[in-house]
Amino acid sequence: MAALTQTECPTLELVARGKVRDIYHVPGNDDALLFVATDRVSAFDVIMKNGIPNKGKLLTSLSLFFFDYLSKAEETKHIPNHVITSNLDEMPQEVQKYRDQLQGRSIWVRKAQVLPVEAIVRGYITGSAWAEYQKSGTVHGLQIPAGMKESAQFLPPIFTPSTKAEIGEKDENIHPDKMRDHLPDPTLAEPLKSYALALYSTAAKHSLNQGLILADTKFEFGLLPSADGSKPPTLLLVDECLTPDSSRYWPAKEWAEGNKMVGFDKQYLREWLKSGGGGFGKRGGGADEEGVEIPEDIVQATWGKYLEAYELVTGKKFVA
Repeated sequence: MAALTQTECPTLELVARGKVRDIYHVPGNDDALLFVATDRVSAFDVIMKNGIPNKGKLLTSLSLFFFDYLSKAEETKHIPNHVITSNLDEMPQEVQKYRDQLQGRSIWVRKAQVLPVEAIVRGYITGSAWAEYQKSGTVHGLQIPAGMKESAQFLPPIFTPSTKAEIGEKDENIHPDKMRDHLPDPTLAEPLKSYALALYSTAAKHSLNQGLILADTKFEFGLLPSADGSKPPTLLLVDECLTPDSSRYWPAKEWAEGNKMVGFDKQYLREWLKSGGGGFGKRGGGADEEGVEIPEDIVQATWGKYLEAYELVTGKKFVA
């Protein structure tokens, strides 16, 4: 089966194409948007030429699992999210016309003003956080105790936001105290941080029960205006939720401080690119690197990791 790297829905208004999602406005439905997860895959902020078949369906299904789980968990049920429905039969007729493209990979969501920050929560030190710590003893400018080893646990987890960059640009890690400068209302900083930490802790507890460590993740939040504009807007969870694209999952049985962990994510793809696969790195970085074609063995290895993560987290077999 071929990967769906781009949707074509000419009677819908394309609002944006992100690294993975195509977002549409449906005429006559100004309070909602259609989020479609394609099979596009990106690494190092660059979109690859080919995708991974069914990846968009898997990401959608996993996001929906967590949106539902977190809406019912005692610690997080007070945190609203943007999901209206994922059932095409409950979406406008104009959407249903494109069922062959959209089935299983679409969510009808409340239209929110997306906040320009990534709400990153880290439970373990790895990736860019480990690199910064080795250099300066800090993570996003936060002073971290000396002597930590790679993959060590943060107790408690730490909130380390970044700016949300345009496609082809890199997000900028910022000190948590600086986040308020990037928000339309600085008073949103504390509830946003509180929501992110609660969501991470609840998801991490569930994941550990399933044999996985949720090392870190990033959330996005938006503002939903009140119906008549008389009340302050509602802060709610938007975009995707706790997928391998936005999170690092590790096998719990293999974890130990000092180990360099391999997760259930795009690590095979990243390592192939870092080795110069497809000529990556020869064009100066950023959007200029686009057009790299992933070989079939890397496609299959990456898909295998996504599939394993899904089935461990949800306890169910994935059906496309």
